[in-house]
Amino acid sequence: MNIYFICTGNTCRSPMAEAILRSKAIEGVTVRSAGVSTVDGLPISTNAKTLIEEADMPYTHVSNAVNAEDLAWADLVLTMTMSHKELLLHSFPEVEKKTFTLKEYVTPGDFGDVHDPYGGSLATYRRTFEELGRLIEQLKMKLTEDGE
Repeated sequence: MNIYFICTGNTCRSPMAEAILRSKAIEGVTVRSAGVSTVDGLPISTNAKTLIEEADMPYTHVSNAVNAEDLAWADLVLTMTMSHKELLLHSFPEVEKKTFTLKEYVTPGDFGDVHDPYGGSLATYRRTFEELGRLIEQLKMKLTEDGE
């Protein structure tokens, strides 16, 4: 199962989600992340990097822009917000059947967004990191249930 996390700039939420899921070491699951409004090579935000390193998780150090090759690679595309999903589907309508917001996928009927910590304090980032941790634990349970 190839999972592709998407946010705006690929410097906060999606790299944190990628690191958290990667740290779960679920057999057969690979993960990447990207942004809908970014360019390749921007550094991960300092606060996101701090939290990921505190948790001793491997992570991607620089941003990646969403691209057709990675979308084709992905079995599941999970966005941080409904607007990311809408923007992605506007540009890549062919991925509609495998694209969900993270909350929508792990809790059907929940169309809420993952809080954007961009520009916030370390405490703000920590709240988002913890929110992602809870959501990715639900994702792990769903993936392992579906895989049995």
